[in-house]
Parts: sequence; structure tokens; C-alpha cells
Amino acid sequence: MMAGPGGESPAGGGLARHIPVLLREVLEALQPLDGQHFIDGTFGAGGYTTALLEEGASVTAIDRDPTAIEAGQALVKTWDGRLRLVENRFSRLDEVVDGQVDGVVLDIGVSSMQIDQAVRGFSFQKDGPLDMRMERSGLSAADVVNTMKAGDLARIFGILGEERQAGRIARGLERARAEKPFETTLDLASAVEKIVGRRPQEKIHPATRVFQGLRIFVNDELGELARALFAAERVLKPGGRLVVVTFHSLEDRIVKRFMVERAGGQGGSRHLPEVHGAAPTFEKSVKPVAPSRGETERNPRARSARLRLARRTDAPAGEADFEIVGLSRFPRPTRAGER
Repeated sequence: MMAGPGGESPAGGGLARHIPVLLREVLEALQPLDGQHFIDGTFGAGGYTTALLEEGASVTAIDRDPTAIEAGQALVKTWDGRLRLVENRFSRLDEVVDGQVDGVVLDIGVSSMQIDQAVRGFSFQKDGPLDMRMERSGLSAADVVNTMKAGDLARIFGILGEERQAGRIARGLERARAEKPFETTLDLASAVEKIVGRRPQEKIHPATRVFQGLRIFVNDELGELARALFAAERVLKPGGRLVVVTFHSLEDRIVKRFMVERAGGQGGSRHLPEVHGAAPTFEKSVKPVAPSRGETERNPRARSARLRLARRTDAPAGEADFEIVGLSRFPRPTRAGER
């Protein structure tokens, strides 16, 4: 859950409560009622989950990070019987519940808890192993930068990290790793800074976008998001609400395309015959919601957050067609059975 720390307040059972980005707006979008059932697909520190429980709902919360699952066990005990915490990917959210649910909330990206732990390797603010794996298994960031060809690295940095000097950085890293493989976050950050330089007035470190691209690639974040949207479509009741909070344009574009396409598309030209496709599975989505000035002042990480809401119709769920969200243009780890 990519939610910057918006503050803490006492919670039940003596637990410190994490306040995630756009909490009030998320609750307004979901409109939870006593006895309803929701899925929090990105549990993190439990901010959205706790708020839903306080409204009388029951929650199935999911997180792929075993550390988050372990930390959340106290919350499970506090809300005896109404919170089920599952270690899994949110792309499989329809596999962890029986029947349909009233709402799904997804907060996309890496959590502040993960960023703040140097051993996880998500940030170069503190030195740590070059890891970045949310699940602590599979391909690590070190594996990627030490083994992939410069052309592939350039696509990761350029497309996923939106780094303008991606090619130059990738070629420089390929030369540097021949002398000594990259092992830590500061190894990589220092190498990138050496390759492209840094002006004294620059506030953003030159390795920031490289780290973003690596993290998104290692965890297949965009692929996971796309699969989670189709899973939510399958599990939501008619009238159920899908609420997604994103933090950069790549994620937001996927969510927007999904909601537009599943609501019947943009509509054809008035000069052409009307084409009737499959029945819309979602109502037309409303305009995205941004954080208030007060929230961004309290939590600068919230600045780029956008909330999108879509309501489920009673039409059968559609095929999981990844072309409609534009997933094919993004570099991703290979998965069998996908287009």
C-alpha cells in the first residue's frame, strides 16, 4: 500500500493506527454499512481495514508481504471474527473469498513501512541489500541490474521509471557491473549519480526513477494491478464498489482504461453506425478525486494520489483481456497464459 504516513492515533487494543492517504474519500466512495463484506486488497498497516471495521463491516484483507501479515495479527484479535487476514497477491482476491462482496479497495504501490526498512532495499535513503521484493522470493533488483542486457534495462528505466536518460544509465551500469556486481542500494544509487551527474540545485536524486522502474518490474506491479481489476469485477455484487488509489500516471492510466472500457468504452463517432458490444460491467466512472491541500501539507507523499471509483452492474464479468488496459507496452517478468 503506497500510503505515506498521514499521522497516527490510538486504536483499539492499544495498537498504533496508521492513517492512509485519502481515508475520508475512500470511505465516502465505499459507503460501508453494518454487516457488509469488503476486500482490502492492499492491507499494509491496516488503515483502510480498520476504518471499515469501525463502520460495522467485515473485511477480508490481503497482503503479499509476510511482514505485514505478521504485524496485522494483533488487529485480527482485536476485531475477533470480523477480520480475516490472508497472505496472497491481490491479483487473486477472487480466490480468497466465498461468494460476492460489497466493495473492493486497492491502494497501489509500495508501503511506507517497506520504504523505511533498509533491509528491504526499496530506498537508497539508507544502505541495504538491493532487494525490492515484496514477497521476499523470486527475482531481486540485484538480479535484474546484474544480469539483464542494457537494452532491457533501458526499457525498464525508461518506461516504468519514466527516466529520460535510461539508455545512458543502462549502458553505464552494464560497464560498471563487469568490474563489480551491484549488491546494495547505495552501490546502485552512487553508480547512477556518477553516470549522469547531479546539479547542486536538484532536489530529486538522479537514481529515483531508476529505483521506481526496478521496483515496479521486480514485483510486476502493473500486471498485478491489471489482474486485480479483473478479479474485482468477478467478485463484486451488483451495485458493489471498486475503489482504487494510485500514485503515478502508469497505474492511473491502467485503472482509467479498465473503468472506461468496462463501462462501454468512449463511444463511437457520430458519423459511424452504433456498435453494440458486451453489456457494461461497470457504470460510467466519476471524475478522479485528489487529496485536499490540508492532506498534502501534512503528508507530501500524498500529492500524486488519485482515487477512482466504479460501481458494478448486474452484467456477467467479462474476459480478462489485458490489451484493453494497455499492459502489453510495459516490460514485465514473463507469465504463462497471458496475452
